[in-house]
Amino acid sequence: MTRLSSGGRIEVICGCMFSGKTEELIRRLNHVRLARQRLIAFTPRRDTRYRLGSLVSHNGLSVEARVIDSIRDIPAHLDVDVHVVAIDELHLLDDPPDAAREVCQELADRGLRVIVAGLDQDFRAQPFPAMAQLMAVAEQVDKLYAICVRCGAYATRSQRLINGKPAPANAPTIVVGGQELYEARCRACYEPAR
Repeated sequence: MTRLSSGGRIEVICGCMFSGKTEELIRRLNHVRLARQRLIAFTPRRDTRYRLGSLVSHNGLSVEARVIDSIRDIPAHLDVDVHVVAIDELHLLDDPPDAAREVCQELADRGLRVIVAGLDQDFRAQPFPAMAQLMAVAEQVDKLYAICVRCGAYATRSQRLINGKPAPANAPTIVVGGQELYEARCRACYEPAR
C-alpha cells in the first residue's frame, strides 16, 4: 500500500464489559461524519449479540459496519477516499495476535486514522494479546471503566458467570454474550477463575 499522507494514527478504546467502548467509538465516528470525512467501520462475524452488519452499543446506538472474519480482510474493502477505519470488538477476530498490530500499522502508515475498540482483558483477567500489542504502538489509548455491580466502585474486570458462579479457568476464552453471562466487577469483587 502506498502512503497517502503523514496524518495516520492508531487510537485504542479498551476496558471491561459494559464500560462504554462501542458507545465511545460511535461518538468518535459521529464527529468524523460532522467533519465530512469518509469512514468505514468493521465488526467481527462472531459478534451476534445485536444486528449483524452494525456496531451496536449496549444502550442501542448503532453505526453501519462491514462484517469480517479476519483483520486481514480490511485492506480489500478500502477505497482511496476513506479517511477513517473503525474496528469494533477486535478481541473477537480470529487472527494471530500480531496480525492486528501489522494491519493497523499499515493503515496508519498510509495516512488513515484507525480507531479500534475491544476488551483489554479476558474473563480470567489476562490481557488479550492483540489488544495489548495495539496499545503498545497506538498514538492514543483510552481505558474506560464500568461500575461494579457488587459495590459500585470503578470496574475494570469482566466476570463471566455460569449458573451464577465464576466460569472455570479452563472455559473457552471467547464466549459472546451480554448481561446474561457477564458482570462488570472491580478488582476487589472480581473472583478469579479456578
